[in-house]
Amino acid sequence: MTMLRACSLADLEDGKPFPVELADTPIVLVRKGDEVHALRDECTHAEIALAEGELTRKGLECWLHGSCFDLRTGAPSSPPATEPVAVYAVTVAGDDVLVDPDNRTN
Repeated sequence: MTMLRACSLADLEDGKPFPVELADTPIVLVRKGDEVHALRDECTHAEIALAEGELTRKGLECWLHGSCFDLRTGAPSSPPATEPVAVYAVTVAGDDVLVDPDNRTN
């Protein structure tokens, strides 16, 4: 497992998607309270950056067609998407947010 520094924890606003690219992988980070989640920054329905969407009670919503993805599993919680997005391992070490772009948890 190779954890790479994605950003500072202070860079993440609660509930606001934050895009990064690690090892040529587009990733969107979402801070929700004390937890930080990392998902592939690409809607499985229309290949749109999820970082341009918003966090709703259903999950991270794609702005184009409204598909929502669960932050923990990447599973779509509303259509039109039917395939999950990749979810990556995240560790917070001090003020650093570390993500392993090679370690999908789903």
